[in-house]
Amino acid sequence: MDRIFSGVQPTGNLHLGNYLGAIRNWARLQDDYDCIFCVVDMHAITVWQDPRELVRNTREVAAAMIAAGVDPKRNIIFNQSQVPAHAELAWIFNCVARMGWLNRMTQFKEKAGKHKENASVGLFAYPNLMAADILVYKATHVPVGEDQKQHLELTRDIAQKFNNDFGVDLFPVVEPLIFGAATRVMSLKDGSKKMSKSDPSEMSRITMTDDADAIAKKIRKARTDPEPLPETPAGFESRPEAANLIGIYAALTDQTVEDVCAEYGGAQFSTFKQALADLAVAKLGPVGAEMQRLMDDAAYVDGILRDGAARARAIAAPILAEVKRTVGFLEP
Repeated sequence: MDRIFSGVQPTGNLHLGNYLGAIRNWARLQDDYDCIFCVVDMHAITVWQDPRELVRNTREVAAAMIAAGVDPKRNIIFNQSQVPAHAELAWIFNCVARMGWLNRMTQFKEKAGKHKENASVGLFAYPNLMAADILVYKATHVPVGEDQKQHLELTRDIAQKFNNDFGVDLFPVVEPLIFGAATRVMSLKDGSKKMSKSDPSEMSRITMTDDADAIAKKIRKARTDPEPLPETPAGFESRPEAANLIGIYAALTDQTVEDVCAEYGGAQFSTFKQALADLAVAKLGPVGAEMQRLMDDAAYVDGILRDGAARARAIAAPILAEVKRTVGFLEP
C-alpha cells in the first residue's frame, strides 16, 4: 500500500480552513493508504513559541485529528520532536540541498519579510526538514495545498540528488495529492485574504472549537455585498466574499460550486447565510464537541502521541540506518 505522510503545525486556534484544507481529508485517506500524520512541533519553533502553549497546541492538533475521524489505531499520530530521525536526516539533507534552491523558496521570503537577516536559520532551512519528515518514512504521497507545492518539489529534488550522488535508488520521488476548492478558505471579513489565526478579528474565522452560537453568529456577520448570489461561478468576479461563502458551503456538502450556484443563485445573502450557518453547525458542532472532550483528557491524548511516536520510530530506524550506510556513517 502507498504511504502518506502529512503534518500540521501546532499553532493553536485551528480553524475552518485547517479542517477543510487538511484534517478532514486525512480521515478520508485512511482507507486507501498507509497513513502517518505528524504534529510538526519542530517546524513550529522556527519562530518563537511559548513552551507551555506549544505543549497545549500539540495536544489540540492531535485531538482535532481524532475528532475529525482519524483512527489512531489504524494510523500513526505523533509529534515530530519525539522521533530524532527527523532531525538526523534533516542534517544530511542540509548537506545535499543547495543554497540556491532554498533562496528560491517564496514562503521564506513571505515569512521573513524585509528583515530576513533576523530570521532564524531554521526558518530558512525549513524545507530540508520537511523533506526529511517525508522521506524518513519513504512516503510515496503527500497531501499538499497550493502554498506547499514548491516545498514538495524541493523534496523531490533532494531525493533525486541524493540517489544520484550516491548511485542508489533509496528514496522515492514523492507525488502530491492536491485537494481542490477546499484548500483555500478565506477570511469572513475580507474575501481576498486567507482565513488565519493571526487575524486580530475573532469574527474573521470559525475555529474548530467554536460552539453552535459562535459559528452561526460569525456566518451571519460575515462580510457580503448588496447583490444577490450569482447563478454561475462567472458571477464571482470582483465578489470575493460571495465566492468564499459559496465555496465553504460547497466544501461542507461535497458539492461543486456550480451546484451551489444553481441552488442558491438569485437568492439574497440573508437566506443563504442561514442555510450555511445551519450546515456549518451540523457539520462542525460534533467535531468541536469531541475535540473539546479529548482536550479535557490530556493523559489519553498524550498516550496516543507516545504510542504513535514509538511506531514511527520503528519505521524510521531501518530507513535512517540505510541512509547512514549509504553516506558512510556506518559500515555497508
